[in-house]
Amino acid sequence: MNIGVDTTRCCGAGQCVLIAPDVFDQREEDGIVELLDATPGEALHPAVREAAAVCPGTAITVREPS
Repeated sequence: MNIGVDTTRCCGAGQCVLIAPDVFDQREEDGIVELLDATPGEALHPAVREAAAVCPGTAITVREPS
């Protein structure tokens, strides 16, 4: 799994941080998403998929290995 974030699409809702805090954080100054781990371990994959699914700005992209 490879994760990307588009900070221009992020609205700072913070759902990703609540769901997958080992992978996502928010900038102090404006709450915009920060990617902590672009290639998380398999145990975190379900949480990352959920975070991407609930992101209101669709700022998170998940690329699965083919």
